[in-house]
Amino acid sequence: MAAENPVESLQEEATCPVCLEYFTEPVTLECGHNFCRACISQCWEGSDTAASCPQCRETVQQRNLRPNRQLANVLEIAKQLSLQVAKGLGGNGMCGEHQEALKLFCEEDQTPICVICRESRAHRAHTVVPIQEAAQEYKEKIQDHLKTLREEREKLLGFKVTGEKRSQEYLKQTETKRQKIVSEFQQLRQFLEEQERLLLAQLEKLDEAIVKIQNENITKLSEQISRLSELISELEGKCQKPASEFLQDVRSTLSRCEKGKFQQPEEISPELEGQVSDFSQQTIVLSKTLRKFKDTLPSALETKRGKPLRAHRQVNVTLDPDTAHPELFLYEDHKRVRYRNSWQRLINNPERFDTELCVLGCEGFTSGRHCWEVEVEDGGRWAVGVARESVWRKGEISLGPEEGIWAVGCRMAQFWALTGPETPLPGHRAPSRIRVCLDCDRGQVTFIDAGDEAPIFTFPLGSVPGERIRPWLWVGLGSQLRLCP
Repeated sequence: MAAENPVESLQEEATCPVCLEYFTEPVTLECGHNFCRACISQCWEGSDTAASCPQCRETVQQRNLRPNRQLANVLEIAKQLSLQVAKGLGGNGMCGEHQEALKLFCEEDQTPICVICRESRAHRAHTVVPIQEAAQEYKEKIQDHLKTLREEREKLLGFKVTGEKRSQEYLKQTETKRQKIVSEFQQLRQFLEEQERLLLAQLEKLDEAIVKIQNENITKLSEQISRLSELISELEGKCQKPASEFLQDVRSTLSRCEKGKFQQPEEISPELEGQVSDFSQQTIVLSKTLRKFKDTLPSALETKRGKPLRAHRQVNVTLDPDTAHPELFLYEDHKRVRYRNSWQRLINNPERFDTELCVLGCEGFTSGRHCWEVEVEDGGRWAVGVARESVWRKGEISLGPEEGIWAVGCRMAQFWALTGPETPLPGHRAPSRIRVCLDCDRGQVTFIDAGDEAPIFTFPLGSVPGERIRPWLWVGLGSQLRLCP
């Protein structure tokens, strides 16, 4: 009779009539009954008579065992349901399959079992211990893990508090710096606006003085022109008269002609000219100061005592002999190069400069921030900087950004920025060692005096294109350059 519980009914249908366990490789006989393959084979073993079904005793003419795949699928579902029921009843300490108390613990399967499960084929060969003993053992292990986890949590909480505190300190510092920057720039703006007002007011006074003189001169000249026009008209009429009438009072006429000579208008006073000249000079100085301020501002914001706030990675740079002009001599270490006034017999490969005395570094950069230093000789003619990978190598080229070169150099004892046209750097003496700082991400290159850490010149943000950039040197007559290790 079928059990009233559907789960139990399913378990019965998934149980072999011979071994009373779940089917293992279920097969179907011709009569329709199902058995484990091993069980039915064992029943028929050694029998010379006709095979029969162990359940209905019906004779089986052929031992044609057909695998029952659908039953195998149902068997898997029954096992899963049994596990779920066992878990559901396990909270009450009862075995879901046998309705017995869970008094044992299977070490291999890591699950509580009852005494009937212990004798079943599934657990017969496994190591089992009393459930209370297993619970105590595993509880101790869990307690050890809990202790470690709590300690780790305390450490992490400490890190979190310390990190938050440090972040707050940094935020306070940045807020202080922000307020200081805002205050400094506000004062700078106020100072510049005040200077602008003063200069414009003085220029307005100069305008008024110049306009006053101009108006006075125009008035005087207009009066003189009117008098001269009248005198000319009178003389032209007098010349048309007969001789007797013409010569009457001729002395008075000549006297009036002499008095009617043109008088020069009042010129701008030397004092006023001096003021205009002073303003012209002030304008030149102001333009140079503002231009220098704008040029040096990026490096001033990015450097602190000459050291980049945006960290540049010091790189080891060597020179590429395949790019060197034939009149440049590279030493064996590929760190030094000098001008040699003799043409070397070298392969005129596409990479080699054949007109300009240039050489590129072996290393190329497309991202990140990098810096290296170049030692230069006092005097001579040279240039130090960077160039794009695609810089033109053949024929004459303009040494400037339009050709893909960003550099500073020395020529005729003067220091220049190769901005195309060149920009003189009168406030800077050519240093003995120059640090080249390349920021690929921002498209900027900065030059720093490696001796006193003073900024020299900075090309504007975004001026260096986003392509492969390489170190670049130009070596003229009487010069030798060395890449510092």
